Amino acid sequence: MALWGGRFFSGPAGDVFALSQSIEFDWRLAPYDIRSSLAHLAVLERADLIEVSDAEKIRSALKQMQKEVRNGSLTPSAADEDVHSALERVMTERLGPIGGSLRAGRSRNDQVATDLRLFALDHMLELSKIIIALQWAILSKAAEYSDAPAPGFTHLQHAQPVIFGHELAKHVHSLDRDLDRIKDWYLRTSRSPLGAGALAGSSLQLDPEASARDLGFDAAIANSIDAVSDRDFVAEALFILSMIGIHLSRMGEEWCLWSSTEFGWAKLDDAYATGSSIMPQKKNPDIAELARGKAGRLIGNLTSVLAMLKGLPFAYNRDLQEDKEPLFNSIDTLTLVLPAFTGMVATTTFDRAKMSVAASTGFSLATEIADFLVQSGVPFAQAHEAAGKCVHLCESTNRELHELSDTEFSSIHPGLTPEVRGVLTVSGALTSRTTFGGTAPTAVANQISELESKISASEKWFADKANHFSGMMGQ
Repeated sequence: MALWGGRFFSGPAGDVFALSQSIEFDWRLAPYDIRSSLAHLAVLERADLIEVSDAEKIRSALKQMQKEVRNGSLTPSAADEDVHSALERVMTERLGPIGGSLRAGRSRNDQVATDLRLFALDHMLELSKIIIALQWAILSKAAEYSDAPAPGFTHLQHAQPVIFGHELAKHVHSLDRDLDRIKDWYLRTSRSPLGAGALAGSSLQLDPEASARDLGFDAAIANSIDAVSDRDFVAEALFILSMIGIHLSRMGEEWCLWSSTEFGWAKLDDAYATGSSIMPQKKNPDIAELARGKAGRLIGNLTSVLAMLKGLPFAYNRDLQEDKEPLFNSIDTLTLVLPAFTGMVATTTFDRAKMSVAASTGFSLATEIADFLVQSGVPFAQAHEAAGKCVHLCESTNRELHELSDTEFSSIHPGLTPEVRGVLTVSGALTSRTTFGGTAPTAVANQISELESKISASEKWFADKANHFSGMMGQ
């Protein structure tokens, strides 16, 4: 059923209708469109713009349609232009002319903006639960390896020894920032456009603030033009989803490296790896690779929406039809990737012995020599130079730092007394890194404890919001 046409002598050409049609993807908004219709109906009824008896019939029909949408028995037809026209068609078929009463004081412009905000809020809350599950999986693994030495890397080169649990825990922090972004986004997005009409509000006695409360929004949007044209919340959500994808991609890259023959640190569970169709020995980290690959899609979705938004003037423009598919796709992508990635993390085992042996290689203890000299009063620039000369001598004679003689140490710098050998151990290097956020076992233990508290607090925040939202949606 067309929602316009009185001033036209004919309907749109077939190819124009095909271009305009969005029902194949925006039907996902049907539950939210029905819920916003119920809120709008309540406002119309209170303003005596719909008879009480008609309002009851419409409300009953909407609630029945709500059930049918949820169980899949109500679906659109190929002739429907979009979700709004499809639902009004069904209403009119079931109730007759009063089925079109809900259009009073409402436009598809404020309608779709409301629906999309509700969809985004609902799905970002659901996605947060899956992110938190991944955080717990990583943190559990970090706690398991909170006493395991390993080499730390910069530039993909051995840098300094670290506790492997410390290496893993860094990813919990990055995901925590993603959750913080969702919290901030939620507060900005929880604003209702309903009541803005096409762009100028309404001459009817509507109550946008009441509609906002009814739908669980924190407030109504204060400018009706902004209400129908703003898609910041879509772009911002896509940025957050892109950052989550980038964080997964970084983790995926590390899992690929750690599970390689060259590293040999990680053993993937059979349920979270795949084989080769030609090489029977292969065990491939496909989940990590797919997560890494999906990041490009997430970034692309963000870019497409930013490019679409950059030149839109005044109020609503039809370009905004392009806001939905990228958002739907990004949410669907992460909803698919995150559980598999979480399972891969939770079931991976790491070779403590290999990591421990590797921790001291690549001259990773050279900084300990420099710090040893600094503690005896040598300026760091000189201490750094002396430590570098120690490495140079080892490289030229194919030895490790601890294999230099006392005479060789003192010849490089008189401050390098035999006591320097006391710092040329992995355990000594790790134990000394007690600064806040450092890699000492005690610091890592504190970090893990603090992360447990942070994740629990996030879990409660998102659960409270989800429960509130579900209640408002009548789920």
